Amino acid sequence: MNILVVLLLFVVLFMVFVSAVLLVIGPVMLLQPHRRTVEYYRKHTSILHPSDLGLPCEELSLRSPEGIELRGWLIRAPSAPKGTVLHLHGVSESRIAGLPLARRLHDRGFHIILYDSRRHGESGGTFCTYGFYEKHDASTVINSVLARPGFRPGKIGVFGNSMGAAVAIQLAALDPRIEAVVAESGFATLRTVFDDYQKRMIMLPWHYLRNIVIKRSEVLAHFKASAVSPLEAVKDVHVPLFVLHGTADDRIHYTYSEMVFRRAHEPKQLWLIEGATHSNMAVVGGEQYFSRIVGFFERVLGGVSDQRGSQ
Repeated sequence: MNILVVLLLFVVLFMVFVSAVLLVIGPVMLLQPHRRTVEYYRKHTSILHPSDLGLPCEELSLRSPEGIELRGWLIRAPSAPKGTVLHLHGVSESRIAGLPLARRLHDRGFHIILYDSRRHGESGGTFCTYGFYEKHDASTVINSVLARPGFRPGKIGVFGNSMGAAVAIQLAALDPRIEAVVAESGFATLRTVFDDYQKRMIMLPWHYLRNIVIKRSEVLAHFKASAVSPLEAVKDVHVPLFVLHGTADDRIHYTYSEMVFRRAHEPKQLWLIEGATHSNMAVVGGEQYFSRIVGFFERVLGGVSDQRGSQ
């Protein structure tokens, strides 16, 4: 048999094999990210609950529109609030990751809401859709907290990290109650960031492989991947936006944040933290990291409660 024919046959068989494997494991990788539990965090930190920081805490347990249980915490401001900040964590993370920022916000007079996104932490759900359903979950969480007797939120802002940043922008585009957004280390579109993930995991750049995985994922999770686009959603965001990203991020390239920033409306600000990776923004940024985020919310949310009153 001609060597070229053998080589061509090998390539075809290899492509068929890779396609078949990706058809099975690809949607799992995309839709069912590893769920980090308390045991995971216990290996890295002793701060596992608001009480570990001396923060008051109310447990949240509610249902998404589809009936998925969402678990979270409400940390009330110590006195009349400057506003309320909703914290949205990244993929595989949980509300535990937001506790260091929550302490700073609480100390400066904010209510803070932290919850586990669907298919994360202690929340239920089979699939993660990176904002397609999660943006509606966030609105549902806000509804639940606002319905608590005597709770007076002031203005509401949202902080999101990684996947949470993408959800935060998509949320602000549809929920008029959001009056400030901090988007940290976010992506521009689900399709492009999955391309990057594919190249990093299996070293193959072919877009058709990406399309196989996404099409199968859309069928399984009943969502549309092209609709998960902070780059498009930000055009409908008309509140102050603070975008930050590390220049050494090897998971989600900082140029994606630059793309979103360029398309965003004023007022907006961009902070690229030199040398920071996807997971050490706070470490590299130091206290300036926290002071700039908290300062942004203080300025935008007004520093005093609105007509809805105090705590």
